[in-house]
Amino acid sequence: MTVEAQDPKKTDTPASSLTQEERERIASMSYEEARDQLIQAVQALEAGGLNLDQSMRQWELGEALAKRAQTLLDQVRAKLDAAQAEQQTSADTAGTQSNLE
Repeated sequence: MTVEAQDPKKTDTPASSLTQEERERIASMSYEEARDQLIQAVQALEAGGLNLDQSMRQWELGEALAKRAQTLLDQVRAKLDAAQAEQQTSADTAGTQSNLE
């Protein structure tokens, strides 16, 4: 048994069956699109009847779609938090001399 030298260009990220085009398409999806396609991927896995390669592809697709949806939710949460903080700051100075300056 031989031990192969590890390619220094390789990353720790496992190989993916998703193409760069598919990753770019997912990265540009709206939350609703990502959610709907994630539901389809989960349904395909739950239905069964897929071979191992097909199952792994659906799993990878689902993971990428879930990550996209979560990223979008995180962005919305950050905007809401910022708006609430700004609103609280305004409320704290409402009716005081500092809001007239």
